[in-house]
Amino acid sequence: MDYKQLWQGALLEIESQVSKPTFSTFFKDTHIVKIEDGTVVLSVSNAFTRDWLRDKFHNTILRPLRVLDPSIHAVEYVVNKEEAKRKEEKNMNDSLGMRELPLPEAQVNKEDNLNPRYTFETFVIGPFNELAHAAAQAVIKKPGIMYNPLFIYGSTGHGKTHLIQAIGNHIKNTSPSKKVFYMTSEKFGQDCMNALQNQKMSVFKEKYRKYDVLIMDDIQFFSEKQKFQEELFHLFNTLYDNNKQIIFSSDKHPHFIQGLEERLKSRFAAGMIIDIPQPDQESRIAILTKKALALGVSLSPEVIDFLATTINGNIRDLEGIINTLLVHVELKGKDLSVNDVKNIIKHTAKPKKTVAIKDIVKIVSDFYSIEEESIYEKTRRKEVIKPRQIIMYLLREDFNISYPSIGQKLGGRDHTTVIHSCEKIKEDLKGDQTLGHEIGQIRNLLSV
Repeated sequence: MDYKQLWQGALLEIESQVSKPTFSTFFKDTHIVKIEDGTVVLSVSNAFTRDWLRDKFHNTILRPLRVLDPSIHAVEYVVNKEEAKRKEEKNMNDSLGMRELPLPEAQVNKEDNLNPRYTFETFVIGPFNELAHAAAQAVIKKPGIMYNPLFIYGSTGHGKTHLIQAIGNHIKNTSPSKKVFYMTSEKFGQDCMNALQNQKMSVFKEKYRKYDVLIMDDIQFFSEKQKFQEELFHLFNTLYDNNKQIIFSSDKHPHFIQGLEERLKSRFAAGMIIDIPQPDQESRIAILTKKALALGVSLSPEVIDFLATTINGNIRDLEGIINTLLVHVELKGKDLSVNDVKNIIKHTAKPKKTVAIKDIVKIVSDFYSIEEESIYEKTRRKEVIKPRQIIMYLLREDFNISYPSIGQKLGGRDHTTVIHSCEKIKEDLKGDQTLGHEIGQIRNLLSV
């Protein structure tokens, strides 16, 4: 068995044992350099990856290698100096470019409004967004046919704009004849208003009907704006009837956008509606790592672990803290310890948003279409038990409220009942993907 075949076989087993973001982040540019006296010498692209694989995944790597070749008994990790130099130069150029351009919009293509930075290659895939990513992949294979319209929703900073623009950039680059256009719903509204005032509605309608792929961000802007909704409805029908791909994003599920016409909700539901919830810890590790590598910030696995555990915010929060650490690394002229990072975060991390218990009860009750009062009652009706358990779970997990306090606030229940409810939801989440998506959607609504 040659080195390449051996490593490919090991990677197949490793891929089944680690998450997608971990695999794509740490195993992508690895290969076996040599095998000497039963020791595999594994080439990696940088020192950070070397340390991470050695400290976190050594046994995960060694086991499949030994299965494939019993003579192997050890693994050593070496940094590919040419690859490291190439990436360092690229990171330095990218980093300098980012500092020269205060806003990503500076690189936007004025013809289609697409930002070339937003690609699938730079999009970190994890358990929290893999369904949305899979839907996006289906769309680029058959635009206008698969998942039309595609509606992505989630709180600010969860990667919605990146994903929907990545679709546009991919189609634009692979099918140059297709006309792709990205815009915010607010810009659409402004164009509509200007056309009305200048009596140029026919020009306005023609402008948007010529596109093969129309991507509209922040659709919640249309709340209570009837005229804009009417124009969107007619535009939607024209594009849809001609198999043109339509993509929307919003900060919440269309069902929860107040003042949105039912006929639009119905159109959105005809395609695919998918949420992007808050990144899970494994994904936060991948996001932090990718951002640190892109900026050339040297952070130890312990620091990345600490950040991923401590910062439960969105992708922008994670990227923001890496930018902050970059400044401190440059000022100190040395790598940061976990204690250094703790002190920095203490002064810069955003405090968690507080939400009143009655607000959580209202949101969950509305989500499951039950009366708020039933949550507080002693009823054991099946349609009430699950929402009540979810409320208890969220109060404990997301807001760290004590079990006795939760029980007292929700109808004077014993704290053991609350513990049981929280454990029940935790256990169910392990095997119930639908429950996971429902809780993700509720968390999005809580963070708006």
